[in-house]
Amino acid sequence: MPLRFTLRQLEYFVAAGESGSIAAASQKLNLSSPSISAAISQLESELGVSLFVRQHAHGLRLNEAGRTLSLQAQTVLSEATELIRLAATVSGTVQGPLRVGCLVTFAQIVLPSLRRSFEARFPEVRMSQVELTQSDIFAGLRRGEIDLALSYDMTLPTDMEFHPICELAPFVLLSPDHPLALRDSLTVRDLAPHPMVLLDLPMSADYFLSFFTRADLRPMISERTRDMAVMRSLVANGFGYSIANFRPRSTSAPDGKPLSFVPLVGDVSPMAMGMLSLPGALNSRTNAAFFEHASREMAHEDAT
Repeated sequence: MPLRFTLRQLEYFVAAGESGSIAAASQKLNLSSPSISAAISQLESELGVSLFVRQHAHGLRLNEAGRTLSLQAQTVLSEATELIRLAATVSGTVQGPLRVGCLVTFAQIVLPSLRRSFEARFPEVRMSQVELTQSDIFAGLRRGEIDLALSYDMTLPTDMEFHPICELAPFVLLSPDHPLALRDSLTVRDLAPHPMVLLDLPMSADYFLSFFTRADLRPMISERTRDMAVMRSLVANGFGYSIANFRPRSTSAPDGKPLSFVPLVGDVSPMAMGMLSLPGALNSRTNAAFFEHASREMAHEDAT
């Protein structure tokens, strides 16, 4: 029996079911609502079954048949993606979809330019990106939502592989008029009496606070934020110092106020930045090419 539906129709069907409305699926897929609606109607016609309960002013809800077929459609789409990857491996070409996650603390600095330069080298790759916390990266890799992730070697699970790219030593961010801003280097003992703006992300916060714990000190945390940009602006406006590993290219906070950067020395371990994946992921030619590209680009950044 010949297939009369397309993978694209399945993709639109799954997106609408997950989003709960045609409009939300349209935003997710960056397509027009009529295109998605027509594809779903054609799919229902070809399968001979209704997939949704249409609720006026309340969007869509998968019916019993829709829930069953949605699970199978996701399996079909996953297998189709794997087929593309296998073809790339066999042919030795770099092509097909590539889904990359990145730790939210440095995604804005690294990922867009890295993606642009990789796509320029390999135009047959369709790359997508997502910014995540470390725990969400673990979950995304396990669920198959991302193929690779740029991250730190923080509390890595045993079912994943970490491929180091570079080491990043911690440093202190301060406003230029902070009493410690003109020092050549700082220790946690220097910092402890001063207010701290903590980048309060899962695992990252534990890493920064461990510097003080090892010195039997307790930092004076005055502000907490989960946003790197907000942290820099709080520091620049005099709410306290902060600690980070990935230095922004600009010496200004997002609001334009200047920042000072001072190396943090003593018993403070550097953080390794690299590629995180499930075992064997770099056997894929496309995945391996992205790791090689990221390693080369990051080495170039260190050199400059």
